[in-house]
Amino acid sequence: MLDLKLVNARIRTMDEQRPLARELGVWQGRVAGLDEVVAGLPARRVVDVGGATVLPGFVDPHVHLAWTGLKARTASVAPCESVAGVLAGVARAVRESPPGGWVDVAGYDQRPLGRHVTAAELDTVAQGPVILTHDSGHSCVVSSAVLRMLPDGVPHRDGVLVEAGAAAVRKLRMPYSTDELAGAVRGAALECAAQGVTTAAEAGIGGGLVTHSPVEAAAYQHLLASGELPLRVQLMVAAAALHEVGGHREDGPDAGIDLGLATGFGGDRLGLGALKVFTDGGMMPRTAALTRPYIGLGHSGELFAEEAQLVETIVRGHCAGWQLAIHAIGDRAIDVALDGLAAALRERPTKGARQRHRIEHAGLVRPEQLARFAELEVAAVVQPGFLWHFGDDYAALMGAERAPWLYRGQGFLDHGVVVAASSDRPVTEGAPLRAVQAMAERASSSGLAIGPGEAMSVAAALRAHTLSGAYLCGWEDRVGSLAPGMCADWVVLEDDPCAVPTAAIGEIGVQATYLGGEATFDAT
Repeated sequence: MLDLKLVNARIRTMDEQRPLARELGVWQGRVAGLDEVVAGLPARRVVDVGGATVLPGFVDPHVHLAWTGLKARTASVAPCESVAGVLAGVARAVRESPPGGWVDVAGYDQRPLGRHVTAAELDTVAQGPVILTHDSGHSCVVSSAVLRMLPDGVPHRDGVLVEAGAAAVRKLRMPYSTDELAGAVRGAALECAAQGVTTAAEAGIGGGLVTHSPVEAAAYQHLLASGELPLRVQLMVAAAALHEVGGHREDGPDAGIDLGLATGFGGDRLGLGALKVFTDGGMMPRTAALTRPYIGLGHSGELFAEEAQLVETIVRGHCAGWQLAIHAIGDRAIDVALDGLAAALRERPTKGARQRHRIEHAGLVRPEQLARFAELEVAAVVQPGFLWHFGDDYAALMGAERAPWLYRGQGFLDHGVVVAASSDRPVTEGAPLRAVQAMAERASSSGLAIGPGEAMSVAAALRAHTLSGAYLCGWEDRVGSLAPGMCADWVVLEDDPCAVPTAAIGEIGVQATYLGGEATFDAT
């Protein structure tokens, strides 16, 4: 007897062998069969979706669950419409916070203001330590009380710290408790489930810009053990956690995170993914490393560290047996990432699921760089939602020649490069269907066309949100399609993304989301 039978559905399986189905059977959390295989079998439960469209659960290979949940609980100054408004929001957060402690404020974006808020201005509304965190996660503004705590030599400009400087501020803080992190992760995971996401990769724990606790993984283990983790999760490990390890020479790598653990460890619900390497910043704070200056700014962003050091980190991580997820947004940073991967492959030629190396974001890719992606068999994990939300700003920053190179889609496919789509939540809204629309339309929310030659078919955009993400997580044998033997993870939609006008895809509602045949979200 089946555990569950899904009937009266329009199932887009994402399986080339059988792309469409009407019925699906579930046994022990896996797809037991489709249509005629299960039609005559009894089931403990029958779910009739009334002709609705069913897709495999979306796979988001680059998210920040802890940050998303923590941000939702933090006082915010969004939308940033004026400096006075930002300061009023900070003052309100100070009044509502326990006296004498740190005051965290989220939702900061300097772009509408035309400049950054300064430490001196924060001091007018707060006497103690205040950290005003940029929406990109790559910068912050702090009060003078925080500046006095920083070690000598940490660079800032009127209280604005970027990249390593922002990381230095985080090191001053007491880490969040495991209970706090578990609550934040669970809240973010439920938000993902409500948007049809069933698998996600947490983009960095254990150091640098993304650290929340030295034992952050414990929060995920706690949620899994208590049955409160409504997603399958891979944990990327920050490259800062990699260090020298002792052992027998014949055992191989001399670097690791202890216990010999690396990419691939874990099970169907929680495991270790890639090693996260930062090479540059972001476009929102204007720190992504470009080969030519931003239009109107007179600078080209910055690398996260010296180029030789970044290449060394990439080579070391590769030789230690990790899949690499290299954050590289600007085209200069992408050059460094590709150079590092080329050096790594010369040092230790290898292939396999554990070393499907990926460049995260690939925000500005020059035409000649596409061939290097293909040559090195490097995948791209892009954020098409950035085009929708930030496209007008980014296109202006790049100018007419470079704007079409932003967050490419079809160009990667034409070169045989695997391209997966992610949200990078909470940098912006994480809804996959809005991102599918952006991949197919190549337009911002204002209607500005951005590189229309990079537009993908809706079917290809759906693959980027399912099969490709699963492949880059090394989980294509369990998620990303609805074929016999795969995990019974799916999303029920109000309409078919392949049948509605492209401009309507982002408005399609999610009726329900299932993980292993159990509902994690139900709109009814």
